[in-house]
Amino acid sequence: METPKNTNRYSTINIDLPNEYFYLKARRDTLTTEYTIHKDKCSIILNGKATPSDTLLKKHSITCKRGQLLKNYYTYLYGLPMKLKDPGTIINDTVTQKHFNGKDYLVLQISYDKSVGNDVWYFYFDPKTYAMEVYQFYKTDKNGSIKEQSGEYILLTEEMVINGIKMPKNRAWYYNKDNNYLGTDILSMP
Repeated sequence: METPKNTNRYSTINIDLPNEYFYLKARRDTLTTEYTIHKDKCSIILNGKATPSDTLLKKHSITCKRGQLLKNYYTYLYGLPMKLKDPGTIINDTVTQKHFNGKDYLVLQISYDKSVGNDVWYFYFDPKTYAMEVYQFYKTDKNGSIKEQSGEYILLTEEMVINGIKMPKNRAWYYNKDNNYLGTDILSMP
């Protein structure tokens, strides 16, 4: 991951859905964290130590709850658009057309059952190839209305094939409110 105000972060991710296994190793500068979540068990390694002190874990905000959040994050983003078939996903029946970032798109609006999540997502597809090229999300208020100044949009460029699955190579993140650039996830194979 490249970000404008930080050094690059290098991550190794293994996702095995049938075996309910997730592994993330992330390194930035001198800090290396590893999360392993297998079924309901979580383990954390910090800078190679399987039993890091509570002080270090707290200092770097490293918890199993954060590991679960990262698991959900990576599983969702790398699982798109197939994740739109998950239980609790509500796909709006109307496909809209929208001009975004200099291009025309077919757009699907997705919301979720309250037990799944509160965000509203939009998925942008090329009208000729149907390739997903952008996704965007907004937070909602307690009434379920979109907070217009919230959320982000993600531009997808290039493709990689991993284990027979086409995936976006680059995901560039921007704030909805001001188009401010946040960073780019760049997929590579070891």
